[in-house]
This record gives sequence, structure tokens and C-alpha cells, in this order.
Amino acid sequence: MAVGTSQTGAARLPLLGLVPNQQVFGLMIGIAAILALVAAAWMWGQSSDYRVLYTNLSDRDGGAIITSLQQMNVPYKFADGGGALLVPANQVHEMRLRLAGQGLPKGGLVGFELMESQKLGTSQFQEQVNYQRALEGELARSIQALSAVQAARVHLAISKPSVFVREQQKPSASIMLNLHPGRSLDVTQVSAIVHLVSSSIPDLPVKNVNIIDQNGNLLTTQTGNELGLAPGQLKYLHEVEQSFVKRIESIITPISGMGNVLAQVTADMDFTQTENVAETYTPNQSAPGAMRSQQLSEAGGGGASAPASGIPGALTNQPAANATAPVTGTPAAAQPGAATQTAQSGAASGGRRDSTVNYEVDKTIRHTRQPVGTIKRLSVAVVVNHRKQVDTEGKVTTKPLEAAELEQINALVKEVMGYNKERGDSLNVTNSAFSLPEVEPATEVPLWKQPETIATAKDIGRNVLIAGIVLFLVLGVLRPVLTKLSEAVPAPVYIPAAEQAAAAGQQQSGFDDNLTAVKQMARQEPQIVANVVKDWVAGNE
Repeated sequence: MAVGTSQTGAARLPLLGLVPNQQVFGLMIGIAAILALVAAAWMWGQSSDYRVLYTNLSDRDGGAIITSLQQMNVPYKFADGGGALLVPANQVHEMRLRLAGQGLPKGGLVGFELMESQKLGTSQFQEQVNYQRALEGELARSIQALSAVQAARVHLAISKPSVFVREQQKPSASIMLNLHPGRSLDVTQVSAIVHLVSSSIPDLPVKNVNIIDQNGNLLTTQTGNELGLAPGQLKYLHEVEQSFVKRIESIITPISGMGNVLAQVTADMDFTQTENVAETYTPNQSAPGAMRSQQLSEAGGGGASAPASGIPGALTNQPAANATAPVTGTPAAAQPGAATQTAQSGAASGGRRDSTVNYEVDKTIRHTRQPVGTIKRLSVAVVVNHRKQVDTEGKVTTKPLEAAELEQINALVKEVMGYNKERGDSLNVTNSAFSLPEVEPATEVPLWKQPETIATAKDIGRNVLIAGIVLFLVLGVLRPVLTKLSEAVPAPVYIPAAEQAAAAGQQQSGFDDNLTAVKQMARQEPQIVANVVKDWVAGNE
């Protein structure tokens, strides 16, 4: 009964108790490495992609933004040698809005917020300098809002106002632009910047604004002032020419086919602004005019009644004729009229009567403004390709157009362009074979080259790689170690109780026999036993 109980206790011994310590330590290291690798792979799979938050930050703005990100517990990275600040992609827009609420980044420019920190006792000169700095900063910020402008600096030269007109000087402005790599400003954009600055400064003429880029190129010479045409006029001229080109090609294309006609138009336009004001006075006509005013003055003679005078007859009883202004310059005394006749009658009777009548004079004021941008002359050149023919075998050949077809095209182009011989228009239609290379149709991007497919493949590949590494560690490292450990542990062997008792008796009897033999040898050969014990002590056995 006791022997059976001891066998059950031996079977319940833990497995690690039968394994060497080195193998146990190696097993623990392998399991820890696998767990660490799995955790690292999981963190790698869960790590978010980083995107650019800001670039080209100044040291002051960069430090303030990093401090704010640390306070908000937002991870960040640097790229391009510290020129770009990166944050997780899903937080880029949120961080920009939150940092903008804090007034970051402030930039190296100062605006009108400089006027908010005025100190008590600031002199008028300092106030003027701060105002000019704030105005320059605000203009630079406005210019930097353009997509092609990376940075801008504005210098204003504003003279001190004077009460003397001769000593007054107009302000001027100088602008330096730093454009993004590969970007440029066209004439219209340069003109827009010039007018923006000119409109922001009182009494600043457009000609006093100069703009240069980071390469030292003067951009304001491209505004067309030296050519005598404004940018708007150049744009309108180009639009007119392109309008004629499109209309000509659209009406000839159905006849010649798509891509078989080319047209170019040169327009000579008059942008002269003419304004005429004419004031014309019309002389009196035979018909009576409108009366403006009349003045009558009479003076009587003595008390005696005035004697009868005048020409006897019916002519005396007729009313006086309408007064007229002298046209030929004849003296008034020589012109017959009522005023003269009345004066003579009064003089004969001893009295005086004067009559003055003023009439309106005809007046015409004509204000004429000639239209701007009229076409003075058109020059049109049209090239039509040979007609393509396909024979029964599928071979493509070209054939020149017939004279009747060219005449038809010529007539159509004249109608479209509004041909005017008196204006000096010219038209040249030519039929020639095109040597343009055939443009291959754009091929569709295959599915495996599309960005979405590439991103999905990267995610799948990453997950497969993580799973492969874990599987390799489990099957290639952990499983062999466990197999070796299981082989190193001896399998338990069941021994019956009778055999165990016999073996124990044999071991006990053998031990007694050996002990008796040793005692006998010690009595007979004490010197040999002493040497053996001495060797044991010397050998630490």
C-alpha cells in the first residue's frame, strides 16, 4: 500500500522539475521574444500615417507649436531635416484649426496687432513707424495668400506730407516675392498685386510699385506698360483672336474632319480712347424764333397833341413786323423794323419810344465717345489637310482637295471672319498634307497601378508578413524547443511492488556485504585504507 502511494506522488511531479535549468531559461526567452514580436507587429499595424502639418516654420513659431502639441498630447515628427512638422494624418485638420485659434503660426510678419501694444508716452515718430510696419506686414500677408507665393516682403517709402504742392512727393512701394519651386506669376497676377498695393496706400500711383522675385527678375516690366497696352487690353486682344480661330475651325471641321484644319488669326485693334465735345450755334432763320425777353420804353413830349404822321393809307394801320437780329452785319438803322419805325414816329410827335426784344439762339452740344477696342484689320491663315481615302484593301492614301472645295472653304472663312476689303483684311487658305504624328489614345491605368490598389496591397502585405513571422517563430522556434524538452524527460516506467521490494532487498544486501568487506580491509591493511581516505580528502571527493 505504501509503495503504491509513493508511485502516485512521483507521477505528479511538475514537468519543469525534470528539465535542466538551461533549457527552461531558453524556453522562457523564446516565449518572451515571440510575445514581444507579436506586440511590436500589432503596434506597427495600428500606427497611423503621418502627414505634413506645417513647413518652413520660423524658430519662434516652431517652438510655440511644439509646446502646444505637447500640451495636447499629440505625437509629432520632423522631416526634411527639420523643415517639415508631421502629425498623424487623422489629426492634421483638427490641429490646424486648434492652432489657428491660438494664433499660430504667427509668421515673421507683424500686422496691425502691433498697434495694440502701444506704450504710454510713445512719440508721434514711433507711432508712424509702427503704423508703417503694420501696413507692410498686412500687405505681405495678403500677397502670401496667393497660391504661387511662398513668402513676401513689402517696403513702403512714404514721404512726410507738406503744405507746398511743389514739395509733395508721391509714395512708392517695393515688393520682393519668394515663389514656390516650379511656380510663376503671369502678367495678370502681377498686375493684380500692383493694383492691390496701390489701392491700399493713399496717393500711391501704379507706376511707383515695383515687384521682383527671388532670382532678382523685375516682374513689373511684364505688365505691358512699356508696349503701350495694359494687361486687360492684351488679354482682350488674345480673346478676340482665339474667338475667330475657334469659329473658323468649328465651321471647317465638318468638311475636312476632326484634326484636319488649323487656323491662325492676327488682329490689329485700336484701343485709342477718343472723346469729342462740340457746341454749335445756328444762325437765325426766316421763321421767327422763341422770344426770351422784351423791353419797352416810352417818353412823351409837350402837352399838345401829337400831329398825325406817317404814310396815309392802309399801310399805316398794319402791325409792325417781327424783329430780327442782323445777320449780314448791316447797321440797325438800315434794317426796317418796328423798333425803328416807332422811334421815328415818337421823334416826329415830340416823344420817344424804345422797344427791345431778345430771342433764343439755337445751340447744339454733342458729346461723342468713340468705342475702344475696335478691329482695324484682320489677317487670317487657314491650312487644310489633304483628304484621306481608304481603298478596298484597307490602304490609306491622301488626295489634295479640289478647287471647288477650296473655294467653298474660302467663302465660309470670309463669312465667319467678316471679311472687309476696305478695312484691309487678308485671307490665305492653303491645302497641304499634315506631317503631325498621330497621337495615341490615353491608355487606362491598370488596376494594379492605381494608388488605392497599391495602398490596399501594402496593408495586406504588412498583415501577411506579421502573420508569417509569428507562424515561423511558433513552428520553427517554439515547437522544436518543446519537442527537445519532451525528449529530454524520461518516460515513467511502472515497476510492480514485488519487484521494487526485491530490488530494494538486493540493494540493501549488497550494501551490507560491501560494508563488511571494507571493515575487514581496514583491519588487515590499515595503510592502504589510510592512503585511499587521504586521496579522497585531497581530491575533495
